[in-house]
Amino acid sequence: MTTTEAASTRGDGRGADATQGWQFNSSLVLTMVLVLVVGLQGPIRRALSAPVMQSWMTVFVAVVVQALPFLVLGVLLSAIIAVFVPPSFFARALPSRPSLAVPVAGMAGAVLPGCECASVPVAGALVRRGVTPAAALAFLLSAPAINPVVLAATAVAFPGNPQMVLARFVASLLVACAMGWLWQRLGRTDWMRPPDRPSFGGLGKGAAFWGSVRHDVVHAGGFLVVGAMAAATLKTVVPAGWLRAAANDPLVSILALAFLAVVLSICSEADAFVAASLSQFSLTARLAFLVVGPMIDLKLFAMQAATFGRGFALRFAPATFTLAVLVSALVGAVLL
Repeated sequence: MTTTEAASTRGDGRGADATQGWQFNSSLVLTMVLVLVVGLQGPIRRALSAPVMQSWMTVFVAVVVQALPFLVLGVLLSAIIAVFVPPSFFARALPSRPSLAVPVAGMAGAVLPGCECASVPVAGALVRRGVTPAAALAFLLSAPAINPVVLAATAVAFPGNPQMVLARFVASLLVACAMGWLWQRLGRTDWMRPPDRPSFGGLGKGAAFWGSVRHDVVHAGGFLVVGAMAAATLKTVVPAGWLRAAANDPLVSILALAFLAVVLSICSEADAFVAASLSQFSLTARLAFLVVGPMIDLKLFAMQAATFGRGFALRFAPATFTLAVLVSALVGAVLL
């Protein structure tokens, strides 16, 4: 055996030993974790049976169970429309004048029963097909908030306040159209990067449909769970005095729930149930939560930056947030 072969053999042996050691250590860690869980099952069971945890789990399960059917329905319908309805349909349906195309595109958001995760790629497809960016942005903002699934979920979440459905529809449509007109007047072409091709454009209809469904279920479902956990924590862990202090100040309550909507990044099919659980806040503050969330949150900012460029998102997101808060306060004062 040559020196090189011997060194290679020793090297392979060390690699095999290292691999075996890593596998052994991984198994050991897993075993130790399982033993620890079994050994601490008594304290864990007692912790879960504490009144505060029972209350937390009740709120969490209630929010998830109420919202899940609407989330699944919205994802399925969104995938059907995104895959089987060509984007050129929307381009042909819009007026040629941008000032008229903006409100028509805003109202057209009602035909996309999906969450904001679906509205961003559809808006990108509209721009690629030649739709004026102002109209595409109006569609982007209105689609997650005024579609039938979201409005039906809002009606179910607020059975004693049917005016919340109208307020959400009016406020969201006003913000979408105003942002479209604002972009038409002040926006510059170099602020918006041309969007890339669709994520599932190279696949067949069936594969694109199930790919869209899997993507939206994983993302929207994950954000639903996070939102339900946050709502349950606010309801049971945060001192009631803190929430009352924020809720009793009209301006602070609106801003608090608007920022909460940005941070939680909840799917629009589920956010009404989270808002309904925040019963210590006024209807106007919860309306701000419902209007801001589908238009600008952390995941939407990332998606908008990826689709249209970071420069666009850095300008568009703050303007949308500010306008959404102001319109929500105005519409809430009139309708709620």
